[in-house]
Parts: sequence; C-alpha cells; structure tokens
Amino acid sequence: MPLYNALALLLVLAAAFAYLNHRFLKMPPAIGLMVLGLLTSLALVGLARLGVAPVLDLARVVGTVDFSALVMQVMLGFLLFAGSIHVDTRRLGKLRWSVGTLALIGTPLSVALVGGAMYILLPWLGLPTPLVYCLLFGALISPTDPVAVLSILTKANIDKDLETKIVGESLFNDGVGVVLFVVLLEVAQLGPQQVTVGHALAVFAQEAVGGVALGAALGVGAAWLLRSVDNYQVEVLLTLALVAGGTALAAQLHTSGPLAMVVAGLLVGHFSRSGGTISEQSQDYVDKFWELIDEILNALLFVLVGLEALVLPITGRIIGAGVAAIAVVLVARLLAVALPLGLLRGSGLFTPSHRSVPVLTWGGLRGGLSVAMALSLPAEAPRELLVGITYVIVVFSIIGQGLTIGPLVRWLGVAGTPKEE
Repeated sequence: MPLYNALALLLVLAAAFAYLNHRFLKMPPAIGLMVLGLLTSLALVGLARLGVAPVLDLARVVGTVDFSALVMQVMLGFLLFAGSIHVDTRRLGKLRWSVGTLALIGTPLSVALVGGAMYILLPWLGLPTPLVYCLLFGALISPTDPVAVLSILTKANIDKDLETKIVGESLFNDGVGVVLFVVLLEVAQLGPQQVTVGHALAVFAQEAVGGVALGAALGVGAAWLLRSVDNYQVEVLLTLALVAGGTALAAQLHTSGPLAMVVAGLLVGHFSRSGGTISEQSQDYVDKFWELIDEILNALLFVLVGLEALVLPITGRIIGAGVAAIAVVLVARLLAVALPLGLLRGSGLFTPSHRSVPVLTWGGLRGGLSVAMALSLPAEAPRELLVGITYVIVVFSIIGQGLTIGPLVRWLGVAGTPKEE
C-alpha cells in the first residue's frame, strides 16, 4: 500500500494547505500551496536531522512517489487538456503569429542561450558540466510551465489578448520543450558522435509532428462523438477517455503526448462552443468537470513540488549555482521573447505592443514540469546538480515572479478592463 499511502498523504496535505491558504494567507492557490509545502518540508528536514522517527517515516513515504513519472505520464496530459479546452480559440487564432513564433523560435533560442551560458558559468563555480547536459538543462528550464501560468497569470487581471498570448505560448512551448528534451537526451545517451543531424530531425519530427497529428485526429474524433449524443455523463466520460487513452497511445507511438493533448483540447473546446456540438447543459458540466480536475491536480502538483525539498539533496553550493542560474534564465527568456517579436514587427505580420516583452518575460513561469524533467535524467548525468538548480529556479519563479506579476501588470498599464473580467 505504499503508493496509496503516498497519494492519501498528498490529498490530505493539499486539502489542509488549501484551507489554510484560503482562510489566512489569501495568496493565489498555486503559490500558497507551494509556500506551505516548502515551509513544511524545511521544518521536517530540521526534525529529520534530529532523528525524529515519524518524520523519517514521512520522508520515506514522500520518497516512494515517482515525481517524474507521476507528472510526465499521468498528470501532465490531464492538466494540458484542462487548460487548452478553455482557451478562446478565436482570440488565439488572431495571435497565431506571435504564439507560433515564440514557441517554435523562442524556445529553441532559449535552450541554446541557457545551455551555452551554463556551460561557461558552471566551471567558474567549480561545477564543470559537459555541454550536452547544459543543453539538456536549457531544454527542461526554457519552456514556461502552462500549469503554473494558467493557475497564476490568469488571476492577475491582465489584458485578454496578452493573457491569451502568454497562455497559448506556454501550452505550445511546453510541447516543443519536451520534444527538444527527448532529442537531446537521446544525444546524451548515445553520444554526439553516434547521432546524426538527420536522426535528430527524424526524432523531432516523430515527436512533434506526430503529436500534433495525433491530437488533431483525437480532437476531431471526440468532437464528432460528442455531437452524436446528448447526455452529459457520457460526454464527460468521452473527454476523460480521450485524455487517458490519448496519452497512453502517444506513449506507444513515441509521439509527444503534451502536444497531442494541447491540440485535442483546443479542437474539442472550439467545436463544442462554436459549432453547437453539445447542449448548453452538457457544456456546463464538461467545463465544470475539467475545472475541478484542473484545480485538484494543481493542488496536488504544487504541494508535491513543495514537499520535494524533503527528499532532494540540495547543498549550499547548488543553491548558489541556482541563484546564478536565475539571472541566466531570465536574460535568456528576455532575448527569446524580444528577438522573435522583433522579427514579427519587422516583417509586418504582427505588431506586438512594446509592453508585451516585459510581461512575457516576467510571466514566463517555471513549475513542476521542469522539476519532473530534471528528475527523469539518467544516473550518468550530473543529476543532483541539475535537479537542485532547477528546483531553486522553480521556487523563485512561482513565489517571486508569481507574487509580483500582478503589480507589474498594473504598473505597465496592461490590466484588463472591467468588461473583460
């Protein structure tokens, strides 16, 4: 029963932390849950060093949870579908150039910038790391986590076009980042000499193009099935089966499950709203079901991120490297946003507001996905170093950036209007 005990512990803590945050802290849920989880972990670490037996038992229970597998193989598909099904596809279509450019150009650019900078920086800190693992770190930390973005940024009363741009980019650059991570991980495991450019491109195409194609097929198929029935229990069950079965199928086909779920969610959301695919009653039930799934999984995820401090081997040296990496990641994010948007402005395809760059930069939050990818690194990689640095960046991103994005939005004058709220 170890797995059941771990999940029961997470649910109890998530409920307790959600109550304490709502009753006393009044923080955005994701931030409050993670802060309480982190503070609890730090207190438990202190007690564990004193040899308190119940705390050691609790640490062992937390340690039984395979964080990487739980997030990547189970939670991520449900969270991405829940986020994308509620996206305004008409507004997203108007912003397709900026969203596509940021995801397809900005993400690889950020991977290269972060990887190159860390390859230079880490030896100065006495932590020399091979280039391929620095690039792997760039791939796992560059994508903005849609889970963190959706749970924090959408509550910041931001202009709706800018909100759609950031949320849309986070949904797609998440998939692009995971695909780049898979390709670079294969290069690291086989060796750069054994992997040709053609092979790397073939893996990328299989993951990315295959994921989009699978998501499109699943989304259109699900929309057709939803149109043929008028029973909200069946319709909710169909969407649930779409995510569970689609994620498993993507893994079997070696395509990107995250991209597939994003595309499927966008198509199901679009057809159900614009084409009158399902009745208003069914639409209401489907929306509320996925809102609940989103809230519950978000609570579990951010509590788990906070509790990971209890089992991660993070030293003072790694924390110092993580603080230095925060600056690297933010500068890379700034360049990965400003340069692609500058290209769009020069081409005349899209004219972004000059205020978009600082909001997109600071609103590019990192979350549990980055930690999960770091934890999936093989044993031969400098795993403890990269996991520790990633965790420091994620904590800063969710707490530091998450708490200040609202004031930044108001200061820049890009808050939404009362009508949009």
